[in-house]
Amino acid sequence: MKQIPYWLDTAPALPDRSGKDLPDEADVVVIGGGLTGLSTAYHAARKGARVVLVEKDKVGSGASGRNGSMCTQGITISPAEARKRYGQERARELYDSFREAVDVVEELTHTENIDCDFNRSGRLGAVCKPGHFDGLRAKQRDLADNFGHETIVLSKSELRAELGTDYYHGALLDPLSAGLHVGKFVGGLADAAERAGAEIHERNAATGLTRLPGGGFLVETMNGTIRAKQVMAATDAYTDKSMPWFRRRLINVGSFVIVTEPLGEARAKELIPNGRLLVAHKNVGHYVRLTPDNRLAFGGRARFAPSNPASDIKSGDILKREMTEIFPQLAGTRIDYVWGGMVGFSWDRVPHAGDVNGLYYSMGYCGHGVQMATYMGRAVAEMMDGKPESNPLRGFGFPKVPVPFYNGTPWFLPFGGAYYKAKDRLL
Repeated sequence: MKQIPYWLDTAPALPDRSGKDLPDEADVVVIGGGLTGLSTAYHAARKGARVVLVEKDKVGSGASGRNGSMCTQGITISPAEARKRYGQERARELYDSFREAVDVVEELTHTENIDCDFNRSGRLGAVCKPGHFDGLRAKQRDLADNFGHETIVLSKSELRAELGTDYYHGALLDPLSAGLHVGKFVGGLADAAERAGAEIHERNAATGLTRLPGGGFLVETMNGTIRAKQVMAATDAYTDKSMPWFRRRLINVGSFVIVTEPLGEARAKELIPNGRLLVAHKNVGHYVRLTPDNRLAFGGRARFAPSNPASDIKSGDILKREMTEIFPQLAGTRIDYVWGGMVGFSWDRVPHAGDVNGLYYSMGYCGHGVQMATYMGRAVAEMMDGKPESNPLRGFGFPKVPVPFYNGTPWFLPFGGAYYKAKDRLL
């Protein structure tokens, strides 16, 4: 069993982008080589800016290569909650941005010829208790009437044509959400950024940031110092202590994934006949999909603990038990991959982007990072080019941190996890 992400292991090998001399200056320095940073670098370079991206490890080594490889529509809070917070017009604008984000990913795969198995296979948002089914019909009406988004409610009996299990009690089908091979997408986007003129420097962590009196920043890295007119912080859940202001505004939660041995096409179709993406509507839910080579990927929170080799194995054991509870026919199936990663959550469960005293950022995707990171990279490039209206998250300032003396280490997660798991059992 490999303790590395399936998506990175099965993507074409990436070139070594380490050991290069750092230039003395740049128009834009991007800190972080995930989808946010790569998209920012790509779009800014296409505008003619001299862009340098620094990454402490390899591109895609953080959350961008460790997720469920889903590119789904829909916001991170309920449509009703969005209207309550922001009003109908602003909520609709937010919802539309999440929908447009999927289009941006698809567009990039075409314009840059990124072969990453992008497929609008559709997403099933499934409920695990009979009493939750009526909520699906209410959500369907809300999405159609107030957000212009058409979905399909499937009863438990209708869902049987989509899933080889009786575990769920219905689902809301969004037919336009997509799956992709995120490892191939990350690699393709890095190549595209370089073709556009961006420089990528791997294994070169940013270690310090100083604002200069005349404007711009001095960015200290492991391999030298570079002066930049503009800087983009694109580190999300992997933000380290060099940027404490952002660390305090994010809760970094572990998410874990297992991937089975190849099942063969016939057996895979017995599980998910139409290749849908599946997400369970629970406080501590799970996400499921078939891979392009007919394995089953099964992910979830599993344990409210950081990702490390020992923790990943324990989480993998939990996920396998959950997987076989839902799909008993997979009992005895070999698990070939297990890994974990960190997901950046904001305190109000919506992403945030903008600038703090001239330092640009986009973070807190709350599990919707594949599409939103790519989309917000484009938006930040526009913001840097003097177009603040391009930011769909403008005005959504980070909320006040509710935990006194919080420094980015979420010591309270095990207690919160126990609470939410209890709610799933009881409600």
